[in-house]
Amino acid sequence: MTSSSQAFEPPGADLEDGTRLTPRFDAAGVMAAVATDAVTGEVLMLAWMNAEALARTIATGEAHFYSRSRGRIWKKGEESGNVLQVVELRTDCDQDAVWMRVRLTGHGAACHTGHRTCFYRRIPVAGAGSGQGPGTALEHAGTPRAFAPGDVYKAKPKPE
Repeated sequence: MTSSSQAFEPPGADLEDGTRLTPRFDAAGVMAAVATDAVTGEVLMLAWMNAEALARTIATGEAHFYSRSRGRIWKKGEESGNVLQVVELRTDCDQDAVWMRVRLTGHGAACHTGHRTCFYRRIPVAGAGSGQGPGTALEHAGTPRAFAPGDVYKAKPKPE
């Protein structure tokens, strides 16, 4: 861990009802982190945090994650300018996931593809009013791009 991170205590008997933050990371050392828009409630993205990313998020008020593909910590928006400013940070009942209510900065987009949300496509589900059969093709959910990735990233778009 770096100086910007903290050591978390191991979970104890008060895991579900206590007031101590004792995050439970999986065998790979990460936990799911969901970000939603603080005003609209729209789900913006899901990424992974390890202990250092969680500690940096707490210390700075800006979302940091752990990239499993790059094997390193990254601050959301470090290349794009689309920083997620944390308004509220919560953990679930067994402290193995976090939920962040955030304010978007920059282009107002959370996704590296230029969309406001990473969840810009639907999977047809039976009975959900789709014109297609369940699971046959993805449907665009109607969220336009907020920016062109080629204009923002130095090289090809990099998944954040």
